[in-house]
Amino acid sequence: MLLLDYQNVLIQSVLTERFSGAPPASIDQTVSDFDGVTFHISTPETKTKIVVSINIRCFKELVQYGAEQVLQREYDQYVIPPEIGYDFSILVDLENLPAEKEERDELIKKISLMKRNAMAAPFEHAYEEYYKLKEAASQYTSEEAPQGVREGGDVMAIHYREEEAIYVKASHDRVTVIFSTVFREETDRIFGKVFIQEFVDARRRAIQNAPQVLFRNDPPLELQGVPGVQTSTSGEVGYVTFVLFPRHLTPQRMPDVISHIQTFRDYFHYHIKASKAYIHSRMRRRTADFLQVLRRARPENEEKERKTASGRTFKVQG
Repeated sequence: MLLLDYQNVLIQSVLTERFSGAPPASIDQTVSDFDGVTFHISTPETKTKIVVSINIRCFKELVQYGAEQVLQREYDQYVIPPEIGYDFSILVDLENLPAEKEERDELIKKISLMKRNAMAAPFEHAYEEYYKLKEAASQYTSEEAPQGVREGGDVMAIHYREEEAIYVKASHDRVTVIFSTVFREETDRIFGKVFIQEFVDARRRAIQNAPQVLFRNDPPLELQGVPGVQTSTSGEVGYVTFVLFPRHLTPQRMPDVISHIQTFRDYFHYHIKASKAYIHSRMRRRTADFLQVLRRARPENEEKERKTASGRTFKVQG
């Protein structure tokens, strides 16, 4: 299966060309990304100063969980006031780039990961909360622990798509991430269940260190009382739950885990659509094979009608 890139490839390509020493040129491009995210890369003042801005549907929710602090940490001296119509902007001066190529490449990668870094805020917040709850729980037995420690932190809701959301909840022994996803077609629901079952089977067979994966059509217990949670009797809405255990929550693994889990929804639906396209192509190919067999099955000596000069018809064998 294909793993989707975490970075925006078009922004990476444009910046790589600009940072390579190419003659300065005017830029004014609007770039789309997954989940309705848009970028604007431009040179509003001079050709040597590139502004990159991002607009995210759920940015106000991300700010509640520390997105501004994460972005400030990642981009520091490049941060400028947001461009009108966008949530966050940075400015890069081509005349003041890092001297080493490795540092320039690292800057390109960091800018192209702007969406990933903004969306990482609630996950990093959950990691911090997990360590605090773990420390608090270590001082008690399971029966003596206060209710707040036993139940864990509050559920963080990120409504990153029009009808879909990510829910993140930290506990003293795990972090739970729940994706709500909408299936527009019955076949999508069937494919989705098959894919999730493969995740479950793969963990059972060979990848015991993988997160636990669960799928259900009704909201999980962790979402009881959370406003805005959708329910569907027809199975149109599905909930995919990932349970991250302590082995996934180490500081060394945190960046990769956050990157992987962010792209799950796009990865999931991409492969549903790719599977349907593959099956359709196989059906068309099989139909073409059947038609070819039928054409070959026509008798070679087929009777034909011919007419005489007077208009009378008679049959002949070729």
